[in-house]
Amino acid sequence: MLAEKPSVAKDIAKVLKCDKRDGVFENNQFIVTWALGHLVTLADPEQYGDQYKSWKLIDLPIMPKKLELVTIKQTAKQYNMIKSQLNRKDVTGIIIATDSGREGELVARWIIKRANINKPIKRLWISSVTDKAIKDGFSNLKEGRLYENLFKSAEARAEADWFVGINATRALTTKFNAQLSCGRVQTPTLYMIAKREEEIRSFKPKKYYGITASAGDLQLTWQDRKTKDTKTFEKEYVDEIYQKIKNKDAKIIEISKTLKKVNANELYNLTQLQIDANKMFDFSAKETLSIMQTLYESYKVLTYPRTDSKYLTTDIVATIPERLIATGYNRLTEPLLKTKITAKSHFVDNNKVSDHHAIIPTEQRANINLFTDKERKIYDLVVKRFLAVLYPPFEFEETTIKFTIGEEIFSLKGNVVINKGWKAVYGNESSDDDLKNIKIAPSLNKGDTLKIASLKITEGLTKPPSLFNEATLLASMENPIHFMNSQDKELSKILGETGGLGTVATRADIIEKLFSSFVIEKKGKDISITSKGKQLLELVPKELKSPELTAKWEQKLIQIQQGKTTKESFMEEIRKYTDEIIKIIKNSDEKFRHDNITGNKCPDCGKYLLEVNGKKGKMLVCQDMECGYRKGVSIITNARCPKCHKKLELIGEGEKKKFICGTCGYKESYQIFEARKSKEKSAMSKKELESFMKNQKENDKTEVNNPFASQLANFNFKK
Repeated sequence: MLAEKPSVAKDIAKVLKCDKRDGVFENNQFIVTWALGHLVTLADPEQYGDQYKSWKLIDLPIMPKKLELVTIKQTAKQYNMIKSQLNRKDVTGIIIATDSGREGELVARWIIKRANINKPIKRLWISSVTDKAIKDGFSNLKEGRLYENLFKSAEARAEADWFVGINATRALTTKFNAQLSCGRVQTPTLYMIAKREEEIRSFKPKKYYGITASAGDLQLTWQDRKTKDTKTFEKEYVDEIYQKIKNKDAKIIEISKTLKKVNANELYNLTQLQIDANKMFDFSAKETLSIMQTLYESYKVLTYPRTDSKYLTTDIVATIPERLIATGYNRLTEPLLKTKITAKSHFVDNNKVSDHHAIIPTEQRANINLFTDKERKIYDLVVKRFLAVLYPPFEFEETTIKFTIGEEIFSLKGNVVINKGWKAVYGNESSDDDLKNIKIAPSLNKGDTLKIASLKITEGLTKPPSLFNEATLLASMENPIHFMNSQDKELSKILGETGGLGTVATRADIIEKLFSSFVIEKKGKDISITSKGKQLLELVPKELKSPELTAKWEQKLIQIQQGKTTKESFMEEIRKYTDEIIKIIKNSDEKFRHDNITGNKCPDCGKYLLEVNGKKGKMLVCQDMECGYRKGVSIITNARCPKCHKKLELIGEGEKKKFICGTCGYKESYQIFEARKSKEKSAMSKKELESFMKNQKENDKTEVNNPFASQLANFNFKK
């Protein structure tokens, strides 16, 4: 039996009563082993001929008749372990127990295919790994042939990405003599950032108007009778209304009270957790995923992180009390443990769980004292979201009062909290600013007249959309319909149903690739496209820029999965499409220009260096990708400018080190800064400053301008 990860293998082995022997779980009937995600992948172009070791435009497109599989070097030991078990003479069949979904099927089938094993296959198809779910799954094992089309759709997706990504990246890089990578997901993501900036640049603010009236402590707002809107763009219209109603009293025509109940937010999937962690703690998507992996794999206190579901399956409900106890949040869990916990539709729905249920605590007791500050923050987010869905709804009484002043309608809305419900989980973290308490005197009734003390015309300007930050970019990747050029409703629906651009597991890496290839940069929390990124979008074939390509592919992949079309016909289309985009790039008359060349020469190859904004500071990198030289210039620190309170940059080396503010221009030497902070007893210690320098060295190693690092290792520019 082949599971996708060690933890799942262990859960299955426990149910099957297998013992651990020689790196596997085994009894007289079953052997349970595991992958570590993908152990096998598609071979690089170099595997198809020595001519592809050098990148040459004339060799493109690279179109092997059959794409070969290779073992991933970093996890080759585990692959060989699985292969040895599959080849055992006493193994008469294989049970695939990898994740129940397209990628899970690919993980297992590629291992079996690479190992050249031809034995009968069964499929364990479960959405959770509780004892009950595993037992139920074993009592209902499926025939492997039922999932052949699912595997074909998964393999088609991987091969299509290979053909388009490998060929387009090599073509752009060699044609324009600069490292320019593109792909089905990363290029539309870059396009969305560029389009947002264009929307902001072209935005023209419009002035709007409204009217407010004061009656004692009550503030009344005008409402247009026709549109029901509280504002208008017509100044003359609002002036006319003002003249008609000034010096008139307000009459109450309606008082209504409605009891409303609001359930807690849905449980976390990975993307929503990454969004909230970025908003609240400024964690990057990759950082949040890394922390989640530690909490899942090392501490075993949270469930599988790479999930796109916000719901649980019914079999999980019985395990909730044990999970509550394990959190250690006794004050908040005691009320829940005194009642019977039942499945409710706002957090339990089998139909809304595919590969994995939402992220929730496990039954493993959490020792929070062992967590780092960042681990504690992520754990706290997940636990409180889990507790909140189990608490009663938040209840409030919504009060609406309608008035007439002359013939115009004015209204006043507000709410009075009846029961905090799940908001009690968050305590002071929960803001009820939007719930304005309205105290209505008992004598105030429908038909009463109120004296208007003042009448005022209000003004405002419409605002442009904001620049993307990591949180909003993740949200738009999950739902990129706004950035589709086509009005095809079917494509929009498919993109929505299939989770948008990328997957919950890959979006963080996509964003990091865009940063590391310097096509986007950070300014504070905001993400901006660089000159390199803008030029790349000018050079990339049009269709590769739009989320529609993903939608069209998904449409075909679903048809392959359903048996309505074949993998072979889809791949024939992909080959033709790849050929077309390579011709477009080869025939392009466009030019690429580095506009960030410095006067400094590379100490290794002598070419002029480029100054780029890395995610954590400025860097000097060699324009020759084959050289690969890079050096940190500055680090964005957590120290704050004493004038404008923005983050300071640390630049220079040795005695020349100094802090500068990129916002207001403030400058201060390292020594003076250290003395000032010491005097102020600031939290910014010498140790932390040394930590900044250490981080910079790590950045130099890890922030590589190279999404296709393995291919660029032997890169040689030849057309």
